[in-house]
Parts: sequence; C-alpha cells; structure tokens
Amino acid sequence: MPLIRRTAVLACLATLGALANTSALAQNAADWPAKTLRIVVPYPPGGSSDIIARSISQVMAEALKQSVIVENKPGANGNLGADFVSKAEPDGYTMLLCDVGALAISPSVYTKLSFDPSKDLRGVTMLAYSPHLLVVHPSVPVSNLKELVAYSKKNDLNFAVTATGSAPHVAGVALERAASARWQYIPYKGGVTAIQDTVAGQTQILMNGMLATLPHVQSGKLKVLGVSKATRMPLIGDVPTIAEQGVPGFESGTWQGILVPRGTPEAVVQKLNQALITAIRSPEIRSRLAGQGAEVVTMTPAEQDQFFSKERARWATVVKAANIKLD
Repeated sequence: MPLIRRTAVLACLATLGALANTSALAQNAADWPAKTLRIVVPYPPGGSSDIIARSISQVMAEALKQSVIVENKPGANGNLGADFVSKAEPDGYTMLLCDVGALAISPSVYTKLSFDPSKDLRGVTMLAYSPHLLVVHPSVPVSNLKELVAYSKKNDLNFAVTATGSAPHVAGVALERAASARWQYIPYKGGVTAIQDTVAGQTQILMNGMLATLPHVQSGKLKVLGVSKATRMPLIGDVPTIAEQGVPGFESGTWQGILVPRGTPEAVVQKLNQALITAIRSPEIRSRLAGQGAEVVTMTPAEQDQFFSKERARWATVVKAANIKLD
C-alpha cells in the first residue's frame, strides 16, 4: 500500500476510534452510576482526608444507590495515589480525595512527577477546610509563639512534618522564616505518625490540620500555641491566631477536595459534584466535622480548578525561597 494511502487509512482509523470512545463515554455518562465507586485517599488511614472520605462514603452510597468504597494508597506525599487516579479510566468511578493544597505544592517540590495535576486531573468540589494548629509537646516550656521563637534560638527543637514538601511542612517553613525561629524538620509518611511521635515527645513541634490534631489537644497530650486562620476558633477557646502573634496575614490549612481524571464527562462531573455536596452538607456530617474544627466548604468544578491554580502559584514562591526539592 502506498505510504500516503496507508497514512490516510491510519488517520481514519484513529478518528473512528476516538469517536467510538467518545460515544462510549457519553453512553456511560447517561447510565452513571452503574457500578461501585471508589474514593482513593493517597495517605495512610486516620488522617484528615481519610476521616472525611469515610464520613461521606455511606451517605453517597445511599444517595447514588451504589456501593462507595474507600481505598488508601499512601506514598510519596500523596503522589502515588494521585498518579494512580490520574491514569484511571475517566468514567467517574475513581475519585481522588486529598489535601488539594498539598497536591498544588507537589509540582514545585518534586523535580520529577509522573503526572501533571493541572493537566491530568480536574476538580469536582472542595469538601472541607481545616486550619493548621501550631502545637508542641507539653514538656516544651512555652505558652505562645513569641516564647517558642525565643526558646528555639537557645534549644534544639524537632518539627514533625507529615512528609517533606507537604502543606504542613511548607507552612512550617513559611512560619519559621517569617517569625525568625529555628528548628529541624523531621519527615514522616503521614500525619498520624507525625502526631504520634509528637505526643510521645520524640518530636517537639507540629503543624497539622485541626481535624486530626484537635482530639490530642483536648486530651491534654499536645499544647496548642496558635491557629493559622484569619480569625480565632471558639472551639479551642481563647487561643490567638498566628497572625495576631507577630506574623500578619499568615494563614494556612488543609483543604480536602475531590478530583477525577481529566476527560471525565462533564455530565458525570456535575452529578458527582451534586452528590458530594449533598453528602458533606448533611446535618450529621457537618455537625461532626464542626465539632472537630473543620469547616464545610464546597465549590463548583471550575471554582476548584481556579483555587488549585492560585494555591500552586502561592506556595511555589515559598518552596523556591526555602529551596525545598525532591526527586
């Protein structure tokens, strides 16, 4: 067969294949959901994302009349699970529930990523926001940020982070630089072990999402010095914000949201958006999260994508200034 004709035939076949795939996706969108849905949490069990995923899964299952399972795929600061979802079939049955802020940081921290979150994933909705709590082990003789900064200049302090390049890590770096403090970062493979070691006194300082950290403050196992929110949180009494303690404008936190593979049909994305918002806004879940310091925050898919872009640009400057790089 002449080269020109062969090229034309191959192009025609490729076009037909693409049309067939588009038609199949459209049909699947019309029938969605027709099978079990999977929420992938790219962190170990027990953290903020895992707590929220398990809270909404049953409510979603009842609303959609399909099973909804939660699957933990931890590793590489959430990138293993995110990569898995980015390469999944774009049919709306595999979702990523993660710290969207941390996902936005990854492109600045990692010199090599096997996926591009901006190109390979798209937002469905944000679910909740949990401000970071700045806490210390009770043995550290300080009661506020000013005292902690002064103490850090005369004593060795280990700052536990959920992972190198994670949102709490980068927030800790931003705080250290802004407050002229000094501490050493100890990376962990997840928030649960970082909290456990700080509770045990093996590390002395921690910044982590309020949702997973507050129970240990309430039990007296950790001492809270500040909250990284624009306003104080009545749930933790009269604890001042970090901004009030000499770091104007400082705000950070854990943003849990849902993303799906790029190419997921718009109709499915919209159905998912509605189902997720209904679940997270249910009185029981909203009340439960509020009691642990997490605020329900929902968005349209477009709003979440815009948020992701802003977070990516925001933290890129901090990462560059601190020279945080991983292969």
